[in-house]
Amino acid sequence: MSASRDPSAYPVIVRTVPPEQGTGYAAEVPDLPGCTASGNTPAEATAAARDAIILWIEEARRTGQPVPPPSERLREVTQ
Repeated sequence: MSASRDPSAYPVIVRTVPPEQGTGYAAEVPDLPGCTASGNTPAEATAAARDAIILWIEEARRTGQPVPPPSERLREVTQ
């Protein structure tokens, strides 16, 4: 995997799950459509998102789909 497709290079946005939808935290990877995860804590949600990024990239490559590069501008905002 090239450095530009390193899972840790992709920004992850973690939000608290709204009370009407349950408990815990939801993580989204804006650069990879549909790449989401969840966890009981922000750290768990982030770790699950990193695993989801790896799977997302593997599936895209397996099916011949392009893998978008990580968003540098969004990364600056989420750190």
